[in-house]
Amino acid sequence: MNRSVPSGVKSQEMSRVRSRDTAPELLVRKLLSSRGVRYRLHRKDIPGRPDIYISRLRMAIFVNGCFWHGHECPRGRKPATNVQFWREKIGRNVERDTATQRALAERGIEIQVLWTCCAKDFQRVTDEVARRYRRLT
Repeated sequence: MNRSVPSGVKSQEMSRVRSRDTAPELLVRKLLSSRGVRYRLHRKDIPGRPDIYISRLRMAIFVNGCFWHGHECPRGRKPATNVQFWREKIGRNVERDTATQRALAERGIEIQVLWTCCAKDFQRVTDEVARRYRRLT
């Protein structure tokens, strides 16, 4: 079944996708807060402006959308139309993510990347972060 979308409609839909305060990010924040973990959001002085930064652990947490960051999962599937554009766009995102992770590692900052397709693992990851956080208090 070929469902063609009128010109400009898909672009308009994609432009409404938010980069901050997404449902998966809000879930991670809620889980961390409920465990007493203190964090900062989108710190401009940290490379890549991590979604969540826990200074006590020197940990940056990125909650990545599978499509936008090129994850190899069903949600990360590339569109069938305008293939070249999306390949380049997502390729640049992946390159930027790699450079960001390198810069964070050079600063001695630990990196956690949480993929939206693995939301069921958010509870386990936040439990581990909270355990480490409590050990330092």
